[in-house]
Amino acid sequence: MQATMHETQVPATRVVPTAPRWVRTGLRHLLMGAIAVVMAMPFVAMVLLAIRPEGTTSLSGMFFSTEFTLDHFRANLQNDSMVRWILNSFIYAFVSVVLVLLLCSMAGYAFAKKRFFGRDQIFWTFIAMLVVPGQVTLVPLFILIVQLDGANTYWGLIVPTIANAQGVFLMRQYIKGIPDELIEAAKIDGASEARIFLQIILPLTVPVLATLGIFVFLWHWNDFLWPLIVAQSGDMMTLTVGLSTLQSLVPSTNSMMAAAAISFAPSLVIFIIFQRFIVQSIAVTGIKG
Repeated sequence: MQATMHETQVPATRVVPTAPRWVRTGLRHLLMGAIAVVMAMPFVAMVLLAIRPEGTTSLSGMFFSTEFTLDHFRANLQNDSMVRWILNSFIYAFVSVVLVLLLCSMAGYAFAKKRFFGRDQIFWTFIAMLVVPGQVTLVPLFILIVQLDGANTYWGLIVPTIANAQGVFLMRQYIKGIPDELIEAAKIDGASEARIFLQIILPLTVPVLATLGIFVFLWHWNDFLWPLIVAQSGDMMTLTVGLSTLQSLVPSTNSMMAAAAISFAPSLVIFIIFQRFIVQSIAVTGIKG
């Protein structure tokens, strides 16, 4: 009897000691802080080189020197070509953002809330564009734009880039979560489709519109290949293409870093202003199927 009881005894569970919660939290924050410092170092070095005197490129001079100057920024902003490139980039990015948000929100609303023949097939066919590399369509698209006299024009630069499959997918996923009862109630009250879209759908999709606007702005502001092909004169170059041409003039490293900082500043400002919408909208669209 005693042997049977001894055999059926459950061995005691061994408790493995763990570090206190505050220690684990501190180590996690320390690791994240170290990663953030490593990621930020290129940008810090860019800004430091931009504000250092001409010829300062050593690590000691970059990080420990007390001398600084804004002459490199002034020289770049006083360059008429630089100002023109910045203006072109703003036009390219801003107009693209407006058109992409308008078209993607309309398409997303149709795919999410309207019922028509072949809706899902059309949607997934359109989304299949994501697997086609942009380089594959680059040559035929350029030939088409040239034949339509769109080369070296703003519309030739902007129009081919506003068919955004990612934006349509993002808007469709978000709008699917809007209750159908809101739309039905508006229809009962006699609201037209345009009024439903403008006064119900758009106000409820502000977070995802802001997120998509950030992405589109960054894509177009930093775009290089398409503007390089379409913009065939100095007056139509965007900032990214213009900066590449400055390298042929062999400017100083400090001047190039100042130009790069000017190019980076709008993206940083836009992200800081609207970044709170990114987590909110992506979290929602990722949950809804």
